[in-house]
Amino acid sequence: MTKKSQPLKPGEKILFTVAGAFVVFALVAFIIMQFVIAKSDKPVFETKTHAELSPEGQHGSELFRTNGCTTCHRALRNGTNMGRTADLDGIGSRRSLEWLYAFLRYPEQTYGAPTIDHHAGEHSAAYVAQLPEKDLHAIAVFLSELKADQGSAAAPVPPKGESPFIDAMVKMMAPKEWKEKYKDIRDKMKEEQAAQAGSQTSTDAPADATQGEHP
Repeated sequence: MTKKSQPLKPGEKILFTVAGAFVVFALVAFIIMQFVIAKSDKPVFETKTHAELSPEGQHGSELFRTNGCTTCHRALRNGTNMGRTADLDGIGSRRSLEWLYAFLRYPEQTYGAPTIDHHAGEHSAAYVAQLPEKDLHAIAVFLSELKADQGSAAAPVPPKGESPFIDAMVKMMAPKEWKEKYKDIRDKMKEEQAAQAGSQTSTDAPADATQGEHP
């Protein structure tokens, strides 16, 4: 004799109804989003990194791929997303060509600390330092030409505009020692712009036309 199933309680009915409605809503939203993406001429997410590759940079891009760098890194939106320093798009706005070249040749001496993948004789990327210097320079040029626009997570300059909410949270929660030690980069930029404007004004000021004659 089979045991009869018990009817759902009112609370369980409400829970299953809400869950079912949520699944249906998510499915409909996903279908609408895919339809909008297919019909739109603009990307859904604004691209904040770009690259204008020189001939040597183009060669470095090819070497970057053929030497297996995309196994651990990502550049020009190709490669892997694994790892803390995997995404190299925009790195040219943070590091100079000289630094990048030095790092490829002498990773830990340049970085100033042990590296995860470039440690000599132990990890998969140790071979990079053994590549010909000409190839390393081409790869460094390629990386140096991966630039980030203002507002990108990879850019040294913060987004345009201000966020009153974030500013209020920083003022309320940041330690006093932190406020005394560090300065808002936006205030620093404003001071530099004001100083440049003042210098330009003094340079462009006309000479005094009422100079006296020599006796």
